Amino acid sequence: MPFSRIEPGPNNQFMPIEARLILDSYQHFLGKSCIELTSSKNAAQMLYEAPFAVVAHDTFADPIFAYANRMAQNAFEMNWAEITSIPSRQSAEPVLQDERQSLLQRVQQFGFIDDYSGIRISKGGKRFWIRNATVWNLIDANGARVGQAARFDRWDYLPA
Repeated sequence: MPFSRIEPGPNNQFMPIEARLILDSYQHFLGKSCIELTSSKNAAQMLYEAPFAVVAHDTFADPIFAYANRMAQNAFEMNWAEITSIPSRQSAEPVLQDERQSLLQRVQQFGFIDDYSGIRISKGGKRFWIRNATVWNLIDANGARVGQAARFDRWDYLPA
């Protein structure tokens, strides 16, 4: 399934197909829900407005971010158009990209990891530490891998 890269919002019901892919894949690999459905908002809106960051990228040779909820946009100091137009490798400093690639290969092999911590960098050049992130494969209805996603609840900006 190709990602539409249209920003979720009320006019498109917060992109329910993309949100469902992220949520169903999380449920598949982790055996639990990524979000708690406790309001009248639909799941796609709840994911986009969640109090934790969620990003996803596609399976291109140099994967590009295809989804970033509002909290992730805040962490990376980018709006939707900016974050969904860059390779996800750019979320890590060049010296940390090999470590990031090893992480993604582990996820591809095992389906998910739920213990990732690492340093990322925002558009403004702020380095931040994410802790205990969950990273999982995105799979379509046929079980084909169509990307990877990450969820992190906490990050701390590092001193300059």
